[in-house]
Amino acid sequence: MELKDQVAIVTGAGRGVGRALALEFARQGMHVVCAARRGNEIQETVKLIGAEALAIPTDVTDRAQVQSMVNKTIEAFGRIDVLFNNAGSFSALGPVWEVDADIWWQDVTVNLRGSMLCARAVLPHMIRQNGGVVINMAGGNQIPGGTGYSCSKWALPRLTELLAKELEHEGHDVFVFTMGPGFVHTEMTQLQIDSPEGRKWLPSSKDAIRKGANRPPEDCAKAAVQLLRLACRELNGQAFGVETDWYEVEARLG
Repeated sequence: MELKDQVAIVTGAGRGVGRALALEFARQGMHVVCAARRGNEIQETVKLIGAEALAIPTDVTDRAQVQSMVNKTIEAFGRIDVLFNNAGSFSALGPVWEVDADIWWQDVTVNLRGSMLCARAVLPHMIRQNGGVVINMAGGNQIPGGTGYSCSKWALPRLTELLAKELEHEGHDVFVFTMGPGFVHTEMTQLQIDSPEGRKWLPSSKDAIRKGANRPPEDCAKAAVQLLRLACRELNGQAFGVETDWYEVEARLG
């Protein structure tokens, strides 16, 4: 994919990896729509980008808000070429028999339902223009004490694979991928460091930051750019990450 002048929606674009994605996409000459619940944060991201960026406050778990986000993107830029489902939640910390069930389900709702709703809303536009890429953000898949997050993130690669097969079945040149960001120090991981439940069940988060083993969010943004440039039918449905050897992937494609 040639990135210049393409239109990308990034959810969770107010901070962390989402902001890094939005800034990197803009540096590549893309028009960027920044979506998140916190309007002040995405406005700050847009301010950092400058022209050709748009902030749309959106709760990705709300179908009407997601559809409004897509409609406003089409009104502003006329098309949608990339959706990066980055918005995520990891708030339920503790074992299943102790954790708040509503908070647990909210993690699943944001991570899985949110990604599905956003994909469902943009895909008709991508199908009509016969081109586009959806990237779903992966995460740690086996985290005792974080089952809501883990279960929903485990489901996303399956959603990605099956959605890719559905699009291929109908002959559409729209591609879907999973991206793994590595361990990044974000508001979510800070909760694991600050809370008693996080310190008990995920001490590795504090250890990783103490040892400097966390990755900067820009690593994921740069990997996403490489993936978009190589996106093709041969890679459709696959999972990639910040440690992917892009030279090897390109060589494999011939």
